[in-house]
Amino acid sequence: MIKDAMHKYTGRARAPMRRIRAVFSPRNPLAGLSLALLLLSGAALSAAPGGLSLPAVGPELSAPPALAGDAIHPEFLPVAEAYPLAVEAVDEQSLRLIWQMPAGYYLYQHAFRFALQRRGEALASEASYPPALTREDEYFGRVEVYYDSAEVALTARGGVRAAELSVTSQGCADAGLCYPPRTQHFRIDAAGEVFEVAPPTPSAQTVASAAAPAAASLLAMLLFAFAGGLILNLMPCVLPVLSLKVIGFACAPAQDRRRHGVLYTGGVMLSFLLIALLLIGLRGAGQAIGWGFQLQSSGVVIALAYLFVAMGLGMSGLVELGSRYMNLGSDLAGRGGATGSFFTGVLAVLVASPCTAPFMGTALGYALVQPAAIGLGVFAALGAGMAAPMLLLSYSETARRRMPRPGPWMNRLKQALAFPLYATALWLFWVAGRQSGVDVMAAALLGALLIALGLWCWRDSALAKGLSAACLAGAVALASWRPEQADVPNARPAGSVAYTEQRLRELRARGVPVFVDVTADWCITCLANERAVLATDTIQAAFREAGVTYMIADWTDYNADIADFVARHGRSGIPLYVLYAGEGPPRLLPQLLRRRTVLDAIHRVQAQAG
Repeated sequence: MIKDAMHKYTGRARAPMRRIRAVFSPRNPLAGLSLALLLLSGAALSAAPGGLSLPAVGPELSAPPALAGDAIHPEFLPVAEAYPLAVEAVDEQSLRLIWQMPAGYYLYQHAFRFALQRRGEALASEASYPPALTREDEYFGRVEVYYDSAEVALTARGGVRAAELSVTSQGCADAGLCYPPRTQHFRIDAAGEVFEVAPPTPSAQTVASAAAPAAASLLAMLLFAFAGGLILNLMPCVLPVLSLKVIGFACAPAQDRRRHGVLYTGGVMLSFLLIALLLIGLRGAGQAIGWGFQLQSSGVVIALAYLFVAMGLGMSGLVELGSRYMNLGSDLAGRGGATGSFFTGVLAVLVASPCTAPFMGTALGYALVQPAAIGLGVFAALGAGMAAPMLLLSYSETARRRMPRPGPWMNRLKQALAFPLYATALWLFWVAGRQSGVDVMAAALLGALLIALGLWCWRDSALAKGLSAACLAGAVALASWRPEQADVPNARPAGSVAYTEQRLRELRARGVPVFVDVTADWCITCLANERAVLATDTIQAAFREAGVTYMIADWTDYNADIADFVARHGRSGIPLYVLYAGEGPPRLLPQLLRRRTVLDAIHRVQAQAG
């Protein structure tokens, strides 16, 4: 009877949205601190009315439709198939509600809502729940959930015959999808037969109230994006570039600062929108790519390294690039300086691509599964947050007074700031070596030497310019050269295994716990997590003691299988950490790791095995 009822009450599927996973961490080991930018970021936050207040994101806020109509991501079941509900009358005063879920899907106990009424009058009822599994939830902390099945007994003193029942529930999939709250309606006739009925036609007021959570979620994502862009200014991959603008702003007249602030903001905003269009277009064409995808090409990485070398040489005073390229000092108001302000914004976005700031991962994951207009809006908010400190400096005298006064020290500081640029270039050369081998890295370093020689040779004479052009051509040729067999080193933690889908399936089939680390050498957050957490003796010993296989999915170069793995888990970028407890449902860990977080996850694996 129950099986027939399950078949009968499988209703219309609703469109779920990808689960929004926020990344919060009070300690960020990646954030390079600069007094000027730190003050500006704080000023930008405090300048908002009442400060920056971010509403909490939970299941009640995760309800906006991510996909139109009944469309659904192909890896996930429609809500009616994931959570089929059967209702039967046990006697005149009680009902039995039974959910049967496939593996990897669960229901929140606290999200259940039941309402009984007869002829418009509410009936007092009481629900009895079976024992549930306790787990740590990202939104609510410790909660009770049901895997596989849930059976709830509902009793009413006034009887359940000739009554109407509404049941609200909400569930999520371990693979990275959270369904909106779902309400089903049933009618119990005088004989005790139960029938599922269509929901009542909503009034205009009901429709308006239903749209409110969607608007609230969109507002939350816009605020997350703005906050993520703001924090992005403090990332080590962005800070050296912004230092150029800070020096120039410190000694420019107020009118020029405003003009250049607007141009810098335009460069940032336009770059983010172009990246958004490219990402949305490629993902719509079936490509599984995410934030930072351009750094999967060693040619792009080497080109960025060349750019940082040239900028560092100019700041050190070893070559004269002129204000049209560096937009520094008193020439900031010239035409070249204005162009430089715009392209400084473009460059800041380009070098920010290896970084994922707190709040940013949540907003980007949301944006890439929304309609194009909403996705572009979220990326625009991200750009606005990144540009806000510099724009505030250009218009606010209060913010400018917090900056040190201009003086001879500025030339010394400019030379000192060249060294972070050189360090960034060295890191990019290392990334290129990891991608394509040590021979490619050596060729790229030789190309950087030719860049320096070409800039030094640049003079007014045709011979000097010809020599400079030849050096530039040689650097480009070296950047594009690839050996037939690249010797790519592997410096991952000892005992780790390389990811393949087949190996993962084999280990899970044997019931072996597996920790999958999706990483890349161009991902600064990934590298910091590995150095500070995953590669430490404590964590590696915990993996061995629990019998967990540490599997590394290296996405430094584009790999379609790894891209598919990332997409299957509802993410648009990395880092991604997935812990499989044998054949059980996977657990996703935060993007910013702490040792306690990983140890707690390992201990849960041990508890399940015990």
